Amino acid sequence: MLIYIAAISTLLQPPTVRTGLLPHTVASAASGHKVPSTRDIPPVTLTNIPHLEPSAFKPYLSHIGSLYDAYQRAKTDAESAPSQLFRKDKQVPKDEFMKLLDRGLRQDHPGGSRHGSISVLSPPESPQQRRGSRRRSRRDPYMITPLSTIPNVYFEENFQLENPRTFDVVSERAEILKPPQGSLSDVNDSTNGSANAPRKALATNAILQEKLSWYMDTVEVHLISSISSASTSFFAALGSLRELQSEAADSVTRIRSLREDLQRVDQDMAIGGLEVVRMRRRRENLRKLTQAIEQLSRVVDGVTRCEGLINSGDFDGAADQMDSLERLIAGQPEPSGTAEATDPDIIDLRRLKALDGISEGISQLRSRIGKGFESRFLEALLADLRNHVQSVPHRDTFQRWATASQRSRGDHSRVHSGPPAYLKTNDELRSDLLASLNSLNRLNHSKPATAAFREAVVREMKGLIRQHLPSSNDDDAESITSVSTRGGRQLSQQDKSAILARNLRALDPEVAEELLINIYTAVGEALRRLGVQVKVLLDVTSSVDLPPGSSAITSPLRSPNLGNTDEYLNKPMPALPPLGVQLQEEMSQALDMSSLLGQAVDVAQTQITKILKVRAEQTVRLPLQRFLRYFTLNRLFADECEAVSGRSGAPLKGVINQQIGDFVHILGELEKQRIAQTLDSDLWEARDFREADDAFLARILQAMTSDPTLWTKGNMVWEEIDGSPDANGALTGNNSVNGTRKEKIRNAIIDEQKYVLVESATSALRGIDRFENLIVSIPSIASDVSSVLLDYLKLFHSRSCQLVLGAGATRSAGLKNITTKHLALASQALSFIIALIPYIREFVRRHSASSNPALAEFDKVKRAYQDHQSGIHDKLVDIMGGRASTHINVMKKIDFDAIVDQQVSPYMATLTKETSTLHRVLSKHLPETNVMMIMEPVFRSYREQWGKAFGGVVVKTEAGKARLLRDAQLFDTKLSKIDGSGDIGTYICNIVREKPVNIPAPATLGATNGRVSSDIPITSSIEPKPP
Repeated sequence: MLIYIAAISTLLQPPTVRTGLLPHTVASAASGHKVPSTRDIPPVTLTNIPHLEPSAFKPYLSHIGSLYDAYQRAKTDAESAPSQLFRKDKQVPKDEFMKLLDRGLRQDHPGGSRHGSISVLSPPESPQQRRGSRRRSRRDPYMITPLSTIPNVYFEENFQLENPRTFDVVSERAEILKPPQGSLSDVNDSTNGSANAPRKALATNAILQEKLSWYMDTVEVHLISSISSASTSFFAALGSLRELQSEAADSVTRIRSLREDLQRVDQDMAIGGLEVVRMRRRRENLRKLTQAIEQLSRVVDGVTRCEGLINSGDFDGAADQMDSLERLIAGQPEPSGTAEATDPDIIDLRRLKALDGISEGISQLRSRIGKGFESRFLEALLADLRNHVQSVPHRDTFQRWATASQRSRGDHSRVHSGPPAYLKTNDELRSDLLASLNSLNRLNHSKPATAAFREAVVREMKGLIRQHLPSSNDDDAESITSVSTRGGRQLSQQDKSAILARNLRALDPEVAEELLINIYTAVGEALRRLGVQVKVLLDVTSSVDLPPGSSAITSPLRSPNLGNTDEYLNKPMPALPPLGVQLQEEMSQALDMSSLLGQAVDVAQTQITKILKVRAEQTVRLPLQRFLRYFTLNRLFADECEAVSGRSGAPLKGVINQQIGDFVHILGELEKQRIAQTLDSDLWEARDFREADDAFLARILQAMTSDPTLWTKGNMVWEEIDGSPDANGALTGNNSVNGTRKEKIRNAIIDEQKYVLVESATSALRGIDRFENLIVSIPSIASDVSSVLLDYLKLFHSRSCQLVLGAGATRSAGLKNITTKHLALASQALSFIIALIPYIREFVRRHSASSNPALAEFDKVKRAYQDHQSGIHDKLVDIMGGRASTHINVMKKIDFDAIVDQQVSPYMATLTKETSTLHRVLSKHLPETNVMMIMEPVFRSYREQWGKAFGGVVVKTEAGKARLLRDAQLFDTKLSKIDGSGDIGTYICNIVREKPVNIPAPATLGATNGRVSSDIPITSSIEPKPP
């Protein structure tokens, strides 16, 4: 049909090649028509022209086929007489044929888009031109009017007469109704500047109608000419079309017969065979459905059995059952090595809606099994941790800590050999951990288990501290009474904390120290063992893999919608991706050792810091040795925590440093009170310098170059503390040794110089020893302790000055008076401290990290002591000078000429005795140089005073002169043996010998024969200026 239509369309094309005419699309060059504007075109609603199907041309084809014979006859007649084509007897067929051609023309130029462009018409011909052309046609009846005379608008592909613009062009701008004069259209034409003639009315325009008729005649003539020239090919195509239709009808008949034959064959053979196949397929599907139902039943039984194994504690069996259950659900056969046989035809049930909720149930069962293996995992690690903590002695732990501390300070001396206990592991632990990790890995429970292990470590650290603390409940009788008054209500957490704090404060120093030892060693060993356990876990995980019987089904069970069972059973399942074992990386990330140990250290130190703060008041008042052990315990523990975790533990160290500062202050105050009490109660008698005192002195002298072993021994907290009073810092004094015992008194020796000391001096020695011991044990506070030590020395200086030179001892110690012996012993005590100050200064300098301003203060204190000693010496000189003045006054009252038979005057005997006693006392208690420093000024004073006294005595008789000479000779005899006296005796004797004798009038002179105490008491209250 399409070929036929194309052939007809070809015939209807204008024969431009044969006729030599211009195509109808060429516009006339003389066209002067102006395109109307949009204002001239009224709005029109366009309608769509329906599209015709090829079947619409069937009437046309049937009609034109009946005319084919007439055409053939006409063609034959045309060859003999072409003019007969237009005869009158043929008018009727001609009209019918023209109608057919008209339809073909319309089909050849169908209506297109209503929005196509419209070509501009050439100006219409004038009537004269039409009349001229008619005359020419009448003159030449065989000449065909060319198509170029028809305007181009009729040949456009989109020609639509209902289009206002096209209609306006075709009607040559004729008016449908004649407008009245002066209408709006005239105004618009004048406004637009149009100079065209008035528009004609369409109803009365006969010329336009004649043009349209003439255009149609011209086209009709050209169509007839084209059809006549192409009639042969046209009717040949028409004959071919009829043959084609005949063959198509024959083919349709044969196809109909073939279909009937095939339908009979299909009905007899194919449908029966297909039914048999369908029934067999249905039977197979029912078998598979039965197996799937049995498989589903096994799944339900497996879930029940797995839950029973979990409840009974058989987590290994439950894990195996869970693996089998997941393989059963996933449609995977059991491994060949297992005893349980599996149907090879099992299918994947994860898409069944019946198992929609089993995913959550299996996840819960898996979580419960994982919790069971997690508890085993934690039990193995915590049991090993506790066994290690309980098995390691405290001594070994502290020795290891001390060795590490010495090594960090540059001291590489080895205290003990052998690997530490926390590094020792056994195969049993590794096998238990390997089994636990394998099980956890099977259940994908490794990360939760490691997280639970971290939490368990934190709880274990708190438990290690809590188990050594005293009870937080009231257990005594008073507590029972308080409980009864409370009405039996439970204690709140605040009440328990208050009771625990009270019990902690009530602990004895020994018990509190034992508490800290237990806590520190337990936590320290637990931290070390924890680090080893983490390393063992990471080592064990390298050999962990999926066991042969484990399942790799880890995806959640989903149940998508299914159309039918056959579709589900026949649909292939996608392959599951392989499961990569990354347990070691997961464990390494979860068990970040630095983070885990740091967290454990923080928890332990937080709890310990609270305990130390509660006992702060009791701690700062501990004896020195107890406090040093307390400090050493905390220092070793803090160093161990820092070595394990890398964290400094600032809160714990801050509390300890605060307590150290408070202890130094309290120790300084206590030592000052102690030395002040000792000075106040001192009788200023020489006491024996015992072996213990000599040990104190030896340590102080040794500390100038090296730290004594006894002081560093305090750092050995694993050793039992010495129970002697000297070791723990208590007062050691023997008040009975105040000169009352008759045995020989031992002296202190410094640089081969002996010192006779009193009780207060030896007490000061012990105080200095404690301060230096504190500096050695805690070098970081050397500056603070040295300042306290300076205050301590200054207090000894000022207080001794008040008691001796100020005669304060007569009130505090009950002394009757201050004698030369007291002064000599006070000078000896000052000399002893002066000799110690350089050693103390060098010791402080050696332990000071940088320039310590206290070093210059030691020099100032030493000068103050020296000034104080010089004041004592001057005081002795003043005392002897005062005694000499007293005796001179007595001498002036004696009449040497009255009693001539008296051998020696009492004043001279007393003077020589006092001077000899002074020398003897000084020689006994002071070094020879100090004795000379005192005796030489005394004798110089004697020379001046007694020289004037003997020179001023007037004797009247030889007997009186002789008596005076005997006194001078006694002076010379007694005092010339004393070092430092010089020739004072000879000088006095010569004065007497050279004295002239004056004989006055006889008179009786009174004599004085009084006695003076040989003890030479001091009654003056002259004091040197304190430093």
